[in-house]
Amino acid sequence: MNIYQKQLSEFSRDYYAGASTGILVSSCLGAIAAMLILMNGHGVAEMIQLGLVVVVCMWFNASVLAQLKSKFVFNSLIISILVSTTFILINIL
Repeated sequence: MNIYQKQLSEFSRDYYAGASTGILVSSCLGAIAAMLILMNGHGVAEMIQLGLVVVVCMWFNASVLAQLKSKFVFNSLIISILVSTTFILINIL
């Protein structure tokens, strides 16, 4: 079993704990990314970045609230973390 399959089975087994932790992590990383984006200015490029971060983080939150399948929620969490982390790194450097 690879890492993804192990984490997905763990997430599926304890869905509510994973979803609530995921909401905290996704929201905190999204807030950090939004802060760093806005610290770099308020131009069109920054607003596009900000919009993308907000949409991805809200997509994950909405998938949890809609009680979608655990695999979809888990994949949404991974995408949310990757997008937020990417924009954090872009705006720090």
